[in-house]
Amino acid sequence: MSTTESEQSAGGPPPGGGGGTDWTAVQASSDFQELRSRLRRFVFPVTIGFLAWYLLYVLLASYAPGFMAAKVLGNINIGLIFGLLQFVSTFVITILYVRFADRRLDPLSSKIREEIEGGSR
Repeated sequence: MSTTESEQSAGGPPPGGGGGTDWTAVQASSDFQELRSRLRRFVFPVTIGFLAWYLLYVLLASYAPGFMAAKVLGNINIGLIFGLLQFVSTFVITILYVRFADRRLDPLSSKIREEIEGGSR
């Protein structure tokens, strides 16, 4: 049995503190629902876009080897460029998410956290 399990069974505080916090009420609050909504509006389209981009890469590599083998510059072909662009797109998505979180998620999550911590003190 872990320390957390023994604390819970012994009536200790739940993980992360929050002695008297009503987490169901926090989850039902309009601010929390807005936070979840903002996150979903970013994550789902970006995830679908990235998976479509990756699937395109895999399908082209599987079914259009002649196209992917087309040389662009010296020994550099389209397949290599598309493969490297997979890494680039991952970094771009990361940068976009960090900016999005800084602007749209962090202020609201900080507000929710202050309300929770202010209410439990």
